[in-house]
This record gives sequence, C-alpha cells and structure tokens, in this order.
Amino acid sequence: MTKQSREDVHTSVACTRCGCVCDDLRVTVRDNLIHDFSPGCELAAPWFQSFGQLPLSAAAEIRSTPTNTEVAVQHTAELLTRARSPLFFGLSRSSTDGQRAVCELADELGATIDTTASLGHGPSIMAFQAAGECTSTLGEVRHRSDLVIYWGSDPVTSHPRHLERIVNAAGLAVPRGRSGRRLIVVDSARTATAETADQFIRIDRGKDFEVLWALRLLIQGKDLQEPLIGGVPVEVLKGLCEQMKASHYGALFFGVQLAEGATGHASVEALLRMGTELNAFTRFVVRRMRVPGDVTGADSVLCWQTGYPFSVSLSRGYPRYNPGEYSAESMLARGEADCLVLVGGERVSRFSAKAQQRLAEIPVILLDPAGVDWPFAVDVRFNTAVYGIHRRATAYRMDEVPIPLRQILKSDLPSDDEILRAVLRIVQKTPRR
Repeated sequence: MTKQSREDVHTSVACTRCGCVCDDLRVTVRDNLIHDFSPGCELAAPWFQSFGQLPLSAAAEIRSTPTNTEVAVQHTAELLTRARSPLFFGLSRSSTDGQRAVCELADELGATIDTTASLGHGPSIMAFQAAGECTSTLGEVRHRSDLVIYWGSDPVTSHPRHLERIVNAAGLAVPRGRSGRRLIVVDSARTATAETADQFIRIDRGKDFEVLWALRLLIQGKDLQEPLIGGVPVEVLKGLCEQMKASHYGALFFGVQLAEGATGHASVEALLRMGTELNAFTRFVVRRMRVPGDVTGADSVLCWQTGYPFSVSLSRGYPRYNPGEYSAESMLARGEADCLVLVGGERVSRFSAKAQQRLAEIPVILLDPAGVDWPFAVDVRFNTAVYGIHRRATAYRMDEVPIPLRQILKSDLPSDDEILRAVLRIVQKTPRR
C-alpha cells in the first residue's frame, strides 16, 4: 500500500529576499518540500526553492571537519573568550531574535558590532542623523501618493514586486492605481524601471549632489545661472520642481547608489533636506530602497539595544558609535579585530583586499544557512535554519514595519539565535582576565 503524500498550503507567508518583505505569498508544501509558490517573483521563487531543499550536511564544522553543535559551540566560546578585540559583522540574513542574541553576546564580551549597512546605506543613516527625514509606511504611499520618484534605483530588477504592490496598486486616495499616479525615474542610465516611467531624467554619474542642490534652490524660488547642471537642462529641473510642488502627496525612493562615493552622505542629506522643504507646499516623503535581507531590522535592533544603528563598540562596557573607526572593514584592514563572528557572510566579498587578508590571520566563526557557498576558510561554521522557512521570527520591512515570519518547513538545524545564546551561556561561566 502506497503512503499518501501530506500536502499543506500556507497563505500570507512573508519573504525576506528583498526589503519589501512581501507578506501575501502562498506556498504549497508536500512531504516537507516546497512544491508551489505564488505570486511569481524573480527573486523570491529561487530563494524559497534553494532553502526549502537544504542539502544533507552536518549542523557544524570545525576547520571543514563535520562535528556536532555542542562541540562547535564550546570551541566558539573558547575562541571568543581568548580574543581581546572580538568583532561581530553581518546580521542582515538574521532576524530580530538573532540580532538581539548578537547584542547580548557582544555586550558580555565587550565586542564591536557592525552590520552590512556600513558597506551600503551607512552614509544614508549618517545623513538621517544630520538632517532628519520626512517618512511614512509603504501602505501610506500606496493609498495616498499621486507622484512617485525613483532616484538611483531600479526596483523592477532589485525589488520586483515594489511597483506591483505600491505604485500600480489601487489606494484609498488613488482608486485608479497606476493610471492615477505619475512615475518619474532619475538615474545615470536608462533602467528597466525607466522603461515603465512617465518621465526619465538622465543625470551624469556622480552629479547627484549638484542636481539636488539645484532643485533645492528652485524650490526656494531662486534662479539658476547655468543652462545645464549635472547633464540636465535647467528647464527639465524646473519642470520636475513644479511637479513635486504641485503633487497632493509625493514619495521619493532612493537607492544605495546615491549613498556610494566619498560624498554619499552629503548627497543623501541634500535629498532629505529637499524633502523637508517640499512639505511647505505639499505632503512629501523620502524612503530608502534597502538591500536584500533584514538589514533594516539590524538597524532597528541595534538602535533599541545600544542607541546606535551600526559600527558600535562595547569594549569599554558602554556603547560607542563611530563609523569608520568601528566599522568591520576598517577594523580588519587595520589589524585591530582578532576574532570575527560572521552572522551571514554575504557582504564579505566587498571588503578591501587588506581586510580579506586579515580573515586568514584570525579565527573566523561563520553562521549561515546550509548550502550557501563560502569562499574563505573558517575555523568554525554553523549551518543554520532559515528564518521564515524553518523558524518563526520577525523581520523589518524597508519602512521599519516589523513583519512576522512563519515556519513552513521542519528542520533539525539550529537557528543563529539558538547557537549564539548557547555560546553566551558558556562565556558567562568562563573566568576571564
């Protein structure tokens, strides 16, 4: 007699593959494997399928040799208690539980914590601290906005359902959806999103600062003497200015491209101040398009645990914040960190050559889902369960709204918060100098 397959259909499933954290997914599970997924998404479908069928592997490895979790946890605790300047980095593949566990363990050790924001939107965060922001939820943008601008961002590629759920969708004040909104793309190259826009404004690469300051002057009613700014005719900038001022509710989403470069923080600050000034004429908000994972949650958890969003040192027994000095890439390049815990290693490839060289000189502990390739040798690797697939948890959407994650598959692998708290219990019992 053939045993019948068990099939479960999960609705309202959330996905952390990109910063949208769409929570309207329908996933069919049969015999603890994902068999169907809807609605379609170029990023989410392969992500669910890859983590939904994890390869058979040991829960942990020490120098590439399979071992059990208890032995690896003990070895990790020994490495961390011997370190004089331990460093925690990553957190964007984790969830609120894992991020809190990092803060607890780092506090006990007097370690430094940095997130992937220091290699991405860190300059944006510094700009927020200087200028503040006029902000909203994505739901408010969907229901109220009649003008949406993407600046240095291509959501059709990076956040495939952002337009579908925010721009094209009908809202309370915009019942006709996309036909009731004007969509403008400002970028240095024509993108897939630009092809769907009502207007595309091309600016010279690296000239965002000049263009934003020109727009601020026009908003303030001042004249511009130059006919061309940042590769854009002044008449085009005047037209954009008038459209922003005339909108009933405007929303501008900017990408990490704006924050890159030596003056990225100044460009983002100019954009934020422009958003504030537009509120003298209309309701206008500015939002970031966040990179994949729960990096927004990492910012939030560190803020309410330490008071600061990234690059936080706890070495003196209290939090100190200084991007650059306490950023992971800089600490490794200077040879200051003597033990590294990677809670997700997806951004390490962006470290400088000097920082990557340091990885070969110090103990490295990696916590990452099974099946994720890692190009460097590590002392300890934990193959972890995936939040939102194998574990319940919470992740933050790009607009800082917490979204509950559900378990849809069973897994014997531990989650990163379970591993980190097991390490913490040993560290707390270990005498230190």
